Amino acid sequence: MFCGGIVPEIWLNYGATDVVLDIKAENLDQKIELDSPALDDAQVSEKLDAFDVTKPITLVALNYTPAIQKTLSIIFEKCTQKSAPRPKVFADKQIMNLVRSSLPPESQVLAFEGIENVDSSLVFVGEMEFDGLFGFDTVSTKLLRKFGKDQMLSAYEKRQGNLPNPGKEIPNMEIAKNFAGTFDISAIEIVADNKGIADLAIGHPSNTNTISKTMATFVKSIEKHRTLLISTGKDASNDTLGKSLGSLWNCYTAIRDEGLAILLGECRAGIGSEAIRQYVEGRMSVERLQKPAKYVDGMEDLLYLSEIQKKIQIGIVSVLPEFYIKKLNMKLFDGVKETLEYVLKHQGARQKVSIVPDGARILLGPN
Repeated sequence: MFCGGIVPEIWLNYGATDVVLDIKAENLDQKIELDSPALDDAQVSEKLDAFDVTKPITLVALNYTPAIQKTLSIIFEKCTQKSAPRPKVFADKQIMNLVRSSLPPESQVLAFEGIENVDSSLVFVGEMEFDGLFGFDTVSTKLLRKFGKDQMLSAYEKRQGNLPNPGKEIPNMEIAKNFAGTFDISAIEIVADNKGIADLAIGHPSNTNTISKTMATFVKSIEKHRTLLISTGKDASNDTLGKSLGSLWNCYTAIRDEGLAILLGECRAGIGSEAIRQYVEGRMSVERLQKPAKYVDGMEDLLYLSEIQKKIQIGIVSVLPEFYIKKLNMKLFDGVKETLEYVLKHQGARQKVSIVPDGARILLGPN
């Protein structure tokens, strides 16, 4: 596959930028990627024809990714073609500027505060990912996590064991769908990978998650590896530690016992999980995670982390303080180069490393 010496550079996402991994051919096992087709712009536009831009609409961007950027741009083009007013766009404060940067200069992008005063003009735009607790992270689960805190405890109690179950049909998804069902709203649910948009659905968020069937095909069976270097594949999936860990849940079953998983997760927005923060500060115990009296955001991630660490070692390239990473029993690396040096020093100069460039949107399973 590769000739000796240095392999052509491998670029991996790290926050808002990509970083290069220089690795010798003899140390590269495989670059683990999907072979899935993406829709071209005309096909995406055709699917969005089902969305009536002549009616009053207010868009809410639930996360910010290239696929969402493309979807919003096409909707704005359709408004121009039909001489319809451009919709207002709402987004979380953290991503408002990113959303605004890809829209026409005079576009209105406002902070999204809540769903107390929702009306039928609200259209939530979200990109689906895998999720350890619900199987899939959909518009419904995003709304439940954000606004249905009181119902998250029963979703947590209905989890399937103490290990993550990304990509599976899980009964607690009904709680999210029922929660979303209480609102008269619409959704544009998107499935994408690093090649582009693979599918999208328009309708009520309690129904649009049917396109999880497309996402469920983002699976690759591989031999178990001793070392995996996992990039989440996009900034939106590694802006916090809580988000970055999702890529580990997707890949951990492809790592041998006592193997090593190294995550590339910049985490510039911090921990992003109240449960992990409380644990690091000594206010949450792992024992409490089994049967909690109330749900704290990110509890499942702390539970999964403690269980997975019984079998494998976890390292991370991140800007998070070493104090936090050490408390979580993870190894902190300063950069990608250092991860490679560590592996070759501890596992031998001939050790082969496999690389996952799009960890948030691939599901690895052992052969």
